[in-house]
Amino acid sequence: QVRLAESGGDLVQPGGSLRLSCAASGNIGSIYTMGWYRQAPEKQREMVALISNVGSTIYGDSVEGRFTISRDNAENTLNLVYLDMNNLRPEDTAVYYCNALSTQYGGSWGQGTPVTVSS
Repeated sequence: QVRLAESGGDLVQPGGSLRLSCAASGNIGSIYTMGWYRQAPEKQREMVALISNVGSTIYGDSVEGRFTISRDNAENTLNLVYLDMNNLRPEDTAVYYCNALSTQYGGSWGQGTPVTVSS
């Protein structure tokens, strides 16, 4: 089993920055991708950014160039990722969910952390 814990969500003004963190625990040896999705009220969940265990990244069109996903390279396994969000816009307001894909357990989700961009 893989468990995920997000942190860092907050209220921030437009143009501001925020860092989200996601820590995986449990059977983390089989994780090969981690990343972030978000869901705004009355909208479908969308992919924000993903990172693989070899460091490849992919971003959603709406955040490309503003958000950066990274991993903690202190560990050989993929178990701690960050999402640096810059130049935040009101439309970035959503609950941000961490996701992990593992060969043993498939997809796992965290509980979500809320981000509100408002003046």
